[in-house]
This record gives sequence, structure tokens and C-alpha cells, in this order.
Amino acid sequence: MTDIAPGAAVDLTALPIETEPVPDEAVEAGAPVHGAAALAEIGAVEIGVWEMTPGVATDVEVDEVFVVLAGRARIEYLEPALPPAEVGPGSLVWLQAGMRTRWTVTETLRKVYVAP
Repeated sequence: MTDIAPGAAVDLTALPIETEPVPDEAVEAGAPVHGAAALAEIGAVEIGVWEMTPGVATDVEVDEVFVVLAGRARIEYLEPALPPAEVGPGSLVWLQAGMRTRWTVTETLRKVYVAP
């Protein structure tokens, strides 16, 4: 976990994040890498930053609300079938546990997330 102190300001756009390749079984196109940095736990809620480089990958989601800080992506909802979401800086998205998604990242995506 990244150490932040109450009352301190953190530049989330410049925060270093260790990345690794997205697992092969999830990659549909490109060679994306991803990573996350947990910032704080408040009760049972984790707050952190996640990043993925351009490419296409699938995922099974956890309960999460996030705000995009930088980059662009299209999120397709495979299960349940919902209209796709085009996201960029300032976009807020709520994901529910068990959703199956496809992420097409066109510009390295960085988001701040809040998850139990």
C-alpha cells in the first residue's frame, strides 16, 4: 500500500504504478500491461489507482466505483448485456461484482477506484 497521510495531497496522475502483462487468457488484442497501487483503506473500503496500456482485454469485475483520471477506453458489457461505455477523463462508472467486460483501451487508462 502507498503511504498517504490524512490531509496530504497526492498527484494521482504522477503516482508510480508497478505494471505487469495482462494474463494471456484475458488478452484479445495487443500486449497490454496493467497495475494498481492501493492508497488507503477506510473501514472495509479500499481506494487506489489502476492503469492499463492500450490493448483489448476481458475481465470479471468486482464491486467498484471509479473515476477516470487520464486516457480513453470503451467498456463493453458482455454479461449482463448493457450498452457500451466510452470513458475518458472525468468519467464515473459503477461496476458490480460478476459483470463480464471487455476493455478496449486506446490511450493508457488511469482511474482512481473505490471498492469494498
